Amino acid sequence: MTILRDLSIYWSMLHVIFLFLMLFRSRYTKKTTILIAGIGMGILMVLNGLILVWSGFEALSKLFLFTCSIPSFVFLYILSADKRFKYLLTFCLADTTCLWVMAVTNLLDYYLGGGQYILIFISRLIAFPLIEYCIWRFLRKPYLELQAAVEKGWGVFAGMTLLYYLLLVVVVQFPVNIVERPEDTFLCILVLLLMFFNYATIFSSLYRQLLLYRKQQSERILQEQKNTLEARLESQQRIRKMKHDMKGHAVTLSGLLAAGNTKEAMEYLEQVKTEMETLSGQFCPNPYINAVLVQYEQKFRKLQAEYRLDIQIGDEELPYMALCQILSNGLENACEAMEKLGQERRRVSVQMKYSRDYLLIRIRNSCPEGVQVKKGELPSTDKQGNEHGFGLATIQEAARKLDGGMLCYLEEGSFVLDVMLRVKGQEKNRDKERGEEE
Repeated sequence: MTILRDLSIYWSMLHVIFLFLMLFRSRYTKKTTILIAGIGMGILMVLNGLILVWSGFEALSKLFLFTCSIPSFVFLYILSADKRFKYLLTFCLADTTCLWVMAVTNLLDYYLGGGQYILIFISRLIAFPLIEYCIWRFLRKPYLELQAAVEKGWGVFAGMTLLYYLLLVVVVQFPVNIVERPEDTFLCILVLLLMFFNYATIFSSLYRQLLLYRKQQSERILQEQKNTLEARLESQQRIRKMKHDMKGHAVTLSGLLAAGNTKEAMEYLEQVKTEMETLSGQFCPNPYINAVLVQYEQKFRKLQAEYRLDIQIGDEELPYMALCQILSNGLENACEAMEKLGQERRRVSVQMKYSRDYLLIRIRNSCPEGVQVKKGELPSTDKQGNEHGFGLATIQEAARKLDGGMLCYLEEGSFVLDVMLRVKGQEKNRDKERGEEE
C-alpha cells in the first residue's frame, strides 16, 4: 500500500505549486508563468520521485528541504515580482500550509487508519482542493491587494512563517518521522495547533492593514474631489468678477478710442487680456486637471514659490480621476517641501506631454538638503501618524492601474517625480492580455 503514500506525496507537491501561484504576483503573464512554473517544478518532482524510488521515503523526508524546498525557493524567486520579505512570506505560507496538511493527515492515518495509507491518500485528496478553494474565495484577492499597496512591515510576518516552517520540518521529520516517535506526538500536536492560531493572527493583522489602507485611500480620494470642486467654484467666482469688471474696462476703452488714443487703448486692452488669463486660471483645456493646477497655483503663490507649467495636452478624454490623484499627491509633496525652504529656493515645475501611447508627467521641485532617495525606491517619510506616508504609494498604484510606472530621484538639488501612463490603445492592450491569459 506504499503506492498510496507515494501518490499522496506527489499530490501534495503539486498543490504546493498551486497554492503559491494563487498568492504571488508574477513578473510575467499568466500563461508564461504557468508554463515556466510547470516545467521547472515538474523537473523537481521527477528528481524527488527518483530519490523516493532509489532511497525510500525516510531518505527523501530528510533530504526534502535540500532537494525540493530550497531549489523551488530560488526558482520561484526568479518568477516573482515581489522580492525580499514579501516573497519570503508568500513562499513560506504556501509551503507550511502544505506541510501542515501532510503532518495532520499522517497522524490521522497512523492513529485512525492503522498506518495502511488509505486514510492518508483520501484525506489529502480532499483537503488540498478544499484549502485552495477557501484561499481563492476569501484570501487571494485581499492578499494580492495588500502586496500591491503596502511596502513596509512584512519582515516580522515573514520571519514568523520561516521559523514555523523550520520548526514544523524538525518536529515532524527529525530524527525520524513523527509516527515512529510516539512520545513526541503530543508536542507535535501542540505545534500544529499553535501554528494554526498564529497564522490566523497573521492573516487578521494583514487584513486590518488592508482595511486601514482602503480607508486612507477613500479619504484621500474624497479630499481630492472636494479640492477639485472648490477650485472649480472659485474659478466660476473669478469669471463672474471678470464679467462685472468688463463694464468698467469697456467705459475706459470707449473713452480712449473717442479721444483718438488708439495706442493707449491697445496697451490697455493687452493689460485686460493678461488680467483675464490670470483670473481665469486657464492652465490646461482639461477642466479637471486645470482645477488641480489652479488650486496648487494659489498655494505656491502664497508661499511665493516659482511655479512653471508646460502642459502639452488638450481637452481629449483622459483618465482624469487617476491623473488628479497623481498631480494632487505630487504637488502636495512639493508644497510641503517648499515650506521647509527659504523663499529664494522655492521652485516647482510641472510637465505633461505625450510620447506615442503614453502620457509623461514630471514634477520637479527644490528639496531640503540631506534628503536621500535611492533611484527606483520609494523614499521613506519622516512624518508621524498613520495618515502620512501614502502619497507616493498612491501615485505608484494609480500608475500601475494604467499600465504605467513611477520613478523618483534627486537631480541637481531637486526632487524629480516621473510618471508614465498608458492613455491610448487601452482596449487593444486589454484584448491582447486576455488572449495571452486564455
